[in-house]
Amino acid sequence: MAVTSDSRRIPLIAGNWKLNFDHLQSIAFVQKLAWVLQDARLDFRAVEVAVFPPFTDLRSVQSLIAADHFPLVFGAQDVSEHDSGAFTGEISGAFLKALDCTYVIVGHSERRAYHHESNESVGAKAAAAIRHSLVPVICVGETAEDLEKRGAAAVPVEQLAAALSGLPTGADIVVAYEPVWAIGSGQAATPEQAESVAAQLREVVGEALGSDAADRTRILYGGSVNSGNIARFLREPNVDGALVGGASLVVDEFAKIARFQNHVGV
Repeated sequence: MAVTSDSRRIPLIAGNWKLNFDHLQSIAFVQKLAWVLQDARLDFRAVEVAVFPPFTDLRSVQSLIAADHFPLVFGAQDVSEHDSGAFTGEISGAFLKALDCTYVIVGHSERRAYHHESNESVGAKAAAAIRHSLVPVICVGETAEDLEKRGAAAVPVEQLAAALSGLPTGADIVVAYEPVWAIGSGQAATPEQAESVAAQLREVVGEALGSDAADRTRILYGGSVNSGNIARFLREPNVDGALVGGASLVVDEFAKIARFQNHVGV
C-alpha cells in the first residue's frame, strides 16, 4: 500500500486536558479558545480543532459549543469496553454519544502504565467506541527502553495491530503515535522519526481495515508538541495532526498550534 499524503485528510489538532480543569474552568477555556481562533480567522474547514476534557466537564463543554455554535469538536479521555451493567466507575460509549462526543481516546500511555491496560483491552475499548458511532483515537508508542532495544516502530506497530484486530473493515479511526519517552520531556521526536513510524502505522491500518481506511485515517504525533515545532511535523506526508498535552492547557499556545499554517507559513 502506498504511503503518500492524501488531500482528504484534514489535519486534526487535539488537546488532551488530562486531569486538569473543572467544569467552570472548561467553560472559560473553550470560550476564549473559540474567540481567539475566530478573531484570527482560522479556516475550520482546513483544520479540525478538538478538546478532550475530563468526564465531569463534558456536559458543560457540549452545552457551550452547541449554544454558541463554536466550530470546535470534543471527545472523552477514555471509554468502557462494556455498554452497561455492574461496572462501577466505568463510562459507556452510549453515554458519551448522548453528549455529542465525536472522539474518545483509548490506550493512552498513562492508561497503559497506571491502569495496566493491555493491547486486548485497548482493542475492546476501540470496538466499543465504534459500536456507539464514536471515533476512537488509538494511542500507541514506545518507551525509552523499547526504543533502545527494538527501535521506534516495533512496539507501536504491535500495539496498533492488536487494537485493530477486532474492528470491522473500513472502521473510522484516528491513530496517535506518542513516543512515551517524549511525553512531557520537552524533547520531541524528530519529524523524520515521526514520519517513519507513521508510515508503518498506516501500512498496519491498510492490512487490518483496508486501503480506503488507510488512505483516510489520520495519524497524529504527540509528545512535547508546541507552536515552534508543529509545522515541521505536519510537513511530513503521513503526519496528519497532533495530540497535544501540556500545551493544550494554555489558550494562546494551543491556538498558535492550531494556526500552524498561518504563523509558520507552511
